[in-house]
Amino acid sequence: MHNHSGHSHNHGSSNNASKRIGWAFFLNVMFTIIEFIGGWLTNSTAIMADAVHDLGDSLSIGTSWVLNKLGYKDANNTFSYGYKRFSLLGALINGLVLTVGSIWILVEAIPRLSEPEMPQAQGMLLLSIFGIAVNGFAAYKLSEGTSLNERILNWHLLEDVLGWVAVLIVSIVLMFKPWPILDPILSIGFTLFILFNVVRNLKETLLLFLQGTPDEKQMQEVRDVLTAEPEINAIHHFHIWSLDGENNVMSVHLVLKQDVTIDKLKALKTHFQETLSRFEFVHTTIEFEFADEACRDEKSSR
Repeated sequence: MHNHSGHSHNHGSSNNASKRIGWAFFLNVMFTIIEFIGGWLTNSTAIMADAVHDLGDSLSIGTSWVLNKLGYKDANNTFSYGYKRFSLLGALINGLVLTVGSIWILVEAIPRLSEPEMPQAQGMLLLSIFGIAVNGFAAYKLSEGTSLNERILNWHLLEDVLGWVAVLIVSIVLMFKPWPILDPILSIGFTLFILFNVVRNLKETLLLFLQGTPDEKQMQEVRDVLTAEPEINAIHHFHIWSLDGENNVMSVHLVLKQDVTIDKLKALKTHFQETLSRFEFVHTTIEFEFADEACRDEKSSR
């Protein structure tokens, strides 16, 4: 029994995701250029660090944009499930870039605790207000998205917003007090916060990459639905895995208690189609085995 539901509505959301990621990409690239110039003019290493970080974000968002577009091409002989899994690759790359970027910021900020330099506070203040507006708008655009890719990108942009809030606070304080050490302290604080969240997202992405069960609670619910039927004696080769964190695939072998008529088999198929529809799998494969039939996949793992 095969089910390919949910294809058309995903297509609409794919274009929206692509538009949102495209928006974020162009905003970020333009702003990164402005930042490098601003960092050089204000002699602020914090803004320079942010500029490099934004450059990394731009690369990540660009990668995501390409992979997101690829993710909705139709299936073919090489990629029989389609290209949705490519967006998972995008999420993995972004998570890794963000991790490396965060570690780089820590490496830059920690030595500055002992030798802080005084930047030009007014310039920092203006750039930080601009930074909060641009990154805030991009994060707002992406927050409408549901894909793992958009969620990780949203962390990129939220990290930048937090970074600019830190720069804003520091620039205001520096106008009144010569305490340049505040700058590295704040950047270390927000980098650690973001690093924690990215590692959590990376864990989820790796689990899906390794075809782990995306939702163990759902797996138990599906098992209960399948075993609730009196005609079903046992189930095995039961798998649920995810293409991209949103589109899940389910396959199972159901062993019948006794031989059933073709009509009964048809009724069972219809019943499972209805009861499983609430789980919204993009592909379901159900194989019925008769009571005295040997499972042909017996040698492989259960």
